[in-house]
Amino acid sequence: MKIAVVILNWNGEQMLRDFLPSVVKHSHLPEALGEAAVYVVDNGSTDGSLALFDAEFPTVRTIVLDRNYGFADGYNKAFEAIDAEYAVLLNSDVEVTSGWLLSLVEYLDAHPQVAACQPKLLAWHHKDEFEYAGAMGGFLDRYGYPYCRGRIFSTVERDYGQYDADVPLLWATGACLAVRLATYKAVGGLDGRFFAHMEEIDLCWRLRCRGYEVRSVASSVVYHVGGATLNAGHPRKTFLNFRNNLLMLYKNLPSGELRRVLFVRGILDYVAAATFLLKGEWGSMKAVFRARREFRQLKPQFRVSREENLRQAVSMDVPERTSFSILWRYHLKGQKTYDKVALK
Repeated sequence: MKIAVVILNWNGEQMLRDFLPSVVKHSHLPEALGEAAVYVVDNGSTDGSLALFDAEFPTVRTIVLDRNYGFADGYNKAFEAIDAEYAVLLNSDVEVTSGWLLSLVEYLDAHPQVAACQPKLLAWHHKDEFEYAGAMGGFLDRYGYPYCRGRIFSTVERDYGQYDADVPLLWATGACLAVRLATYKAVGGLDGRFFAHMEEIDLCWRLRCRGYEVRSVASSVVYHVGGATLNAGHPRKTFLNFRNNLLMLYKNLPSGELRRVLFVRGILDYVAAATFLLKGEWGSMKAVFRARREFRQLKPQFRVSREENLRQAVSMDVPERTSFSILWRYHLKGQKTYDKVALK
């Protein structure tokens, strides 16, 4: 099989009804390129998701897992049963467009050094704007804060083609992530211990350190609802983002930076907690403290992964992990868009 489009589902019956038809309609390739198949992987749903397929989506292949393994291990387990050259990790709340899949396949075929890529990710509710989860591909600042071409923190830009150029990225969005499946497996796939959030950045960082490239493909366009599982302000999401970001830094930072970066992050995380408190967001404030506590508890379990990443790295000096603080540029210098932040 040339490419498998894989949607992970957990109690998403309505999302499947709304968005799976576009995926089925537009996920085909010319015969000369090979077979494309759409899979839905059910992560232990208890709603009516599974009853949809025989009646409404007979061409969709299904993989049924015995329980909810989360985003990361849900995909890892699904890929054990899928034999394809490429795979797309696709959120269930994504509407795809004509030619979206062909553009990704042709790009990967033409660029063997690229291990992962993403389409242009636009907002489903505002289709002339980028979508928060990945826009046109992402970077990390020196302290591990992710940002994108088209979205920095809460500032989302309109799309008028300003970021269509093909440039190196540090990470591509997990909302719609095309990967070389053999390479994905060779570097260990998504880290299932993360459960959800930050796992695609961790994966792409590993790929970059091992000499592979990550890119975006402007000719492939999809529309993402976003926040379908947890909205941005949910304390559970805050907890996972803060905890997993720290675990990701511990796994991937060069030895010479690790202690300093984690020290500064400690200060910044407590500032974030105080900000949540001042805004009356008690759940999110507690989530930050819980995230830091759990990071300290889990860190010894990630030591082997860190050592493996350091050993396998071709270079730890990844230029898409920028040397500046995005917090400083965004909040204090007023640089709210990627074109301004990227200026030296």
